[in-house]
Amino acid sequence: MQLHLHSLVRRHALLPSIQLRRVFFSTGTSVSSSGVTTSSDHHFLVEYLVDTCGFSADDASKISKSLPRFRSTEKPDAVLGFFRSRGLDGANLKKLISWKPGLLGWDVETSLAPKFKFLRDMGFSESDAVNVVMLHPIILSLNVQNTLLPRLKVWESLFGSREILLKNLRRCNRFMSNSIENVVRPNLNFLRDECGIPEERVSLVVKRHPSFIVQNPDALRALVDRTDRLGVPRGSGMLLWILSVLHEVSREKFEAQVKLMNNFGWSNSDFITAIKKFPNFLGLSTDLSIELLQRKMEFLVNDVGISPSDIACRPVPLVLSLEKRLIPRFRVMEILKSEGLWKSTNKLLIIFSTSGPKFLQKYVLPYQDILPKLLEVL
Repeated sequence: MQLHLHSLVRRHALLPSIQLRRVFFSTGTSVSSSGVTTSSDHHFLVEYLVDTCGFSADDASKISKSLPRFRSTEKPDAVLGFFRSRGLDGANLKKLISWKPGLLGWDVETSLAPKFKFLRDMGFSESDAVNVVMLHPIILSLNVQNTLLPRLKVWESLFGSREILLKNLRRCNRFMSNSIENVVRPNLNFLRDECGIPEERVSLVVKRHPSFIVQNPDALRALVDRTDRLGVPRGSGMLLWILSVLHEVSREKFEAQVKLMNNFGWSNSDFITAIKKFPNFLGLSTDLSIELLQRKMEFLVNDVGISPSDIACRPVPLVLSLEKRLIPRFRVMEILKSEGLWKSTNKLLIIFSTSGPKFLQKYVLPYQDILPKLLEVL
């Protein structure tokens, strides 16, 4: 392994102009008695970062202040060569060094190579391993046996399988840097002991939103306090679902939704009823989505004629597409009504929520011979 890595680094040797300065502290540079790099050292470090990594002089100057004192360029040359041999170059390499400049002083064989080998052993391809490191650079800082492996075992248990763990490592950059002991475990214990939500159920949310379980424990308690005030009892089967949605919605956006729905006639109890029935509608919390929610309510209340309190009891249509779902289906039902083929207008909220195949089977296909325009409307 040692000889292999040594030859690997040599194949990615730096430019001759850099090699000529490999032992730069022995010629014209100095170190203070306190061990702090002097201005001449700083100048060389800036030049080194510019020449070898492509940093601008300003960025290199900032990064160099966090670099350890080097006696030669042997270690940073080896580190850069190792990363480049793994396909890490250009912007990605600069991003990694900017995140942790001290990497340039690490030992390749004891500190870096084991992390990449570990990722390969987990089942990642060479390119996947690089992508995972870029998404979760904290991996490079963790001891494989003492920290990284135990942490990943906990996450594998939470996700339910190695496959889902690998999938989340490929796409999510928020959960690996959080402490299991100080964040994840306290949150799991709180949800289990004080909210009646076992870990198996929490896993259902974590699979889709790992960030939910790595929020600050105080923030999670504050979130549960909000659901307490909404009248959602701890131990309720809907509590976890509501918590996961509220976690994604800022207090400001939540209050904006309450105000909007109050303007349409929802009482506070209507709003709480809707949350308990289908909390996903709270996810419509960007400025654009608030505007879209208003348009849906205007359509359902003013055009379709459904009362706001009925919508609160069946809020699923609030998350459905206005142009692709609600309006076309309403037109279909209006055509059937005009032909005397449908009368139960009070079932429209259910009809809007019906699956596509079931809607076609029940309301379109039986009449396609006499009313071919139904398919055109959809």
